[in-house]
Amino acid sequence: MAGAVAPVGAVAGAVAGAAAAAGALVHTEVTLPAQPLLSDYALVPGGTIPVLGGMLALAGACVFLAYGLAARAPSRSAAARVLLVAASGGLMLGAVFPTDPSAAEISSMAGEIHRWASAVVFTALPVAGWVLARDASAPRRHPQSSGSPRWNAVRALSVTSALVLAAFLAAHPASFLSPLIGGDAYYGLLERALALSEISLVALMALASARRPALAGASSSPAEPSLPRVPGPRRERDGRGNVAA
Repeated sequence: MAGAVAPVGAVAGAVAGAAAAAGALVHTEVTLPAQPLLSDYALVPGGTIPVLGGMLALAGACVFLAYGLAARAPSRSAAARVLLVAASGGLMLGAVFPTDPSAAEISSMAGEIHRWASAVVFTALPVAGWVLARDASAPRRHPQSSGSPRWNAVRALSVTSALVLAAFLAAHPASFLSPLIGGDAYYGLLERALALSEISLVALMALASARRPALAGASSSPAEPSLPRVPGPRRERDGRGNVAA
């Protein structure tokens, strides 16, 4: 019974963590002075707690989701779990090591760690969503699962997050493409869209995995046992093919 209840609690924890991260993001945007990047809110008065709280909440959501996948589908979700744990570690490192004030120039070790930790998070989550949707929809014993709407939604949001990440990297002031495309005007908006899409992706992965008990490859309905044939009385035929009484 405990094995069946554990994934439910893990899904609830993942969704709650994602919701808390989204709430922290909205709180910083509404109550604090506008900043170019989300990490910059930790550098203004009153911004440290919501930023750290949001990052740690999302890290916890990734851990909950990885645990739920391990309890439900240990073999088919291994790659996704590794990526989720990597994203959780990146979020915790980013929370411990703050960014530098300038987005274009990193001058401290803490800022460098924060930058690379953020790169791990933003990259690992879309890949985890894609891998999980691919493995969950694989038509092994369930050919009909390849068209599951919830896993198609996970796959679509993973692709969307990856595209937004590419646009953000191109528009970032540290990119040589930024002056060519006017990235200074909207790179902060792209980062916020990326953060929201990946927070939503974690929650969506949790909800989709909760409704797919066949992730482990088990059959959705047990096969009916075949009944043994009971031989009846044997009757002999005469020379004309008639059954003798």
